[in-house]
Amino acid sequence: MPNTPSSDKKTRILYLVTEDWYFVSHRLGLAQAVSDAGADVVVVTRIRDHAEIIKKQGFRLVSFLLPRSQLSLISELKSIINLVRVYRQERPDLVHHVALKPSLYGSMAAMMVPGIAVVNALTGLGFVFTTGHWMGRVLQPTVRLGGRLLLGGRKNRTIVQNPDDLETLADARIIRRDGTALIPGSGVDLSAFHPLPDPDGIPTVAVVSRMLWNKGIGELVTATRILRDRGLMVRVLLIGMPDPENPTSIPEAQLCEWHDDGLVQWWGFRDSVPDVWRQAHVAVLPSYREGLPKSLLEAAACARPIVATDVPGCREIVKHGENGYLVPLGDSGALADSLETLLGDAELRRRMGAKSRILVESRFQQKSVIDETLKVYSSLLGRDFRAPALATARI
Repeated sequence: MPNTPSSDKKTRILYLVTEDWYFVSHRLGLAQAVSDAGADVVVVTRIRDHAEIIKKQGFRLVSFLLPRSQLSLISELKSIINLVRVYRQERPDLVHHVALKPSLYGSMAAMMVPGIAVVNALTGLGFVFTTGHWMGRVLQPTVRLGGRLLLGGRKNRTIVQNPDDLETLADARIIRRDGTALIPGSGVDLSAFHPLPDPDGIPTVAVVSRMLWNKGIGELVTATRILRDRGLMVRVLLIGMPDPENPTSIPEAQLCEWHDDGLVQWWGFRDSVPDVWRQAHVAVLPSYREGLPKSLLEAAACARPIVATDVPGCREIVKHGENGYLVPLGDSGALADSLETLLGDAELRRRMGAKSRILVESRFQQKSVIDETLKVYSSLLGRDFRAPALATARI
């Protein structure tokens, strides 16, 4: 149970995120800016390894489990009831839900606690809309209906990360166009990610991602085999962990098999992403669909050329022929061709990497994303979160 909050008059902003690591990676800078603008910040999430980082910022941390693979109706109802209890106790002025399930459940809970403004940030459409998995087919009608009932309210605002998701959700009447803001992801802190020189050594490709089939990891492994058959010496780094709660998670045994066979190097989780790009010549993400992949933004900020699939989210970051290549979804041969082109031409990598950095600087800086999000808060609360205090935001 959460602690009883202090009785003050400050605006209170509550963030509902499934995992503490995701909050730290994708929303910490925003929450810091909100705190510096004079609001209390409450973070409701599953607590694992990042509690001290969150508490160090002076944020209240509430432990809450919102299972992502649960299909039990009773368990789902219990989650919603418990979330209502949290909202009643914390009494936030505004709740910011991150991802589809927290948005649906959080909006339902907020309806039962009067006076709460709601921001639903959809970070992508998830496996429900992007794969042929049986669970997605079962859940999709329920998600569509729930979205229409819960996300389109006049007191709600929805944030989407790319134009394709906006069109898909609006055409399905899940969201209202006039109640939706298009804000590209969570941005990149350019003080932490700098252009890096092309490394020496074996040509190296890296993917930073959860180890999921719908991130295109299987297609990347097949492309690696194709390159090896062509006689190209290439090192492929898989950076990230499986996600057992996601139905498309790749079994750890499979990752270990690929690693032990010498086909790829699976490094698991890495704290320092810049260190990964310091060792890699090319970034790759053959995903089936994205919101706005932060891993590619960070690679671009480090001046890396990118190969990705021509799907929503990825095509926002990769401009074909300018800072990388877009390949058809599921086409391992085209993926291999583009990687071979880049790995064999250092000057091409340099030119494309420089354009990656320029793209991030012009469109995806973290401060710009935060400013746009705070405009959404201001419209709902009638308070200007772009006040002078924001200038000291720790981002």
